[in-house]
Amino acid sequence: MLRIAVCVSGGGTNLQAIIDAIKDGNIKNTEIVLVYSNNPNAYALERAKNAGIPSKCISPKSFETRELFNEAFLNTLEEANPDLIVLAGCLVVIPKKVVSKFKNRIINIHPSLIPSFCGTGFYGIHVHEKALERGVRVTGATVHFVDEGTDTGPIILQKAVMIKQDDTPKILQQRVMEEAEWKILPEAINLIAQGKVRVEDRKVYID
Repeated sequence: MLRIAVCVSGGGTNLQAIIDAIKDGNIKNTEIVLVYSNNPNAYALERAKNAGIPSKCISPKSFETRELFNEAFLNTLEEANPDLIVLAGCLVVIPKKVVSKFKNRIINIHPSLIPSFCGTGFYGIHVHEKALERGVRVTGATVHFVDEGTDTGPIILQKAVMIKQDDTPKILQQRVMEEAEWKILPEAINLIAQGKVRVEDRKVYID
């Protein structure tokens, strides 16, 4: 059984997609052992409660220094003892000590086709605003492993989404979630749960 901890900051739509996929059997041999949020007002915490999943909120604002928060964050994850950490709309910068402790065991969903529209400052609605500003015809989502950089880890899955002429950032954001994010994040977790994902020389191979 793959034990996963899901880290969130907002509404938790990707969390819900994972919960539903486990319930429907599209993610096999997997259980969510913790939902963590840095935001006490995140609706994702309500989703966890409704699904009977343990949750915990620790905000960086509650600590005198970032280092103290990083230590508490690491302790929280270690206590949950997950095999895999899933960043599902988590706006916390993952500390290097957490990345090191869980090497190739942290994945993230990003709302673009990496390496386009990614890196520092590219998150949430901003990604879609920039894609529309640039006038690209295709966008999408990427699931990747997390390393010490920002959106620089090995790519697991990607799915393209066509941009329409009358798209607004909000409309595009919703369609990318529906057509890409909610599909490839559960798929990636299921592949990992089945032992089909391996990383060699910073590239992902799916057996």
